[in-house]
Amino acid sequence: MSAVLVFAIVFATALVFAIAAVIIGREARRLDSVAPRAVYELEQATKFVADHLPSDTQARLTFAELRKLLVFHMRWLHDQGLQPSGVVDRRQDIVDEVVIDEQTLTAFLLDAAEQNNIEILDDVDVVHVVKAHLEYFEAIGAIGPQSND
Repeated sequence: MSAVLVFAIVFATALVFAIAAVIIGREARRLDSVAPRAVYELEQATKFVADHLPSDTQARLTFAELRKLLVFHMRWLHDQGLQPSGVVDRRQDIVDEVVIDEQTLTAFLLDAAEQNNIEILDDVDVVHVVKAHLEYFEAIGAIGPQSND
């Protein structure tokens, strides 16, 4: 092989590597600045929460009532600014720390259930629903760290 051919092969290899490194680095930086995608599916969430409820709570709540409670929870999150529209490929721009208080959420769900004629036989059932729903959020990667306060 001639020296020109060896030089051309080495140059082409270095050029391909440099182009690949630049493109991969650019994409890695772009993906790092984009919020991770946590996909919430209501049917999957309802099944997950139902499976993680104590047997007493499972006996007192129907699947339809549980689904409605989860929808109310999602509406509450939207009202708190935690479920914005258009989050696909959105840059991470959360400035204000938002803390979810289980007691406030439980009170909201109890009120929503009463207003929508969902019969809650024991208030502790809603507490279990809230805890299991937050476990689902954690399982899909949609929940941040716990507050120290």
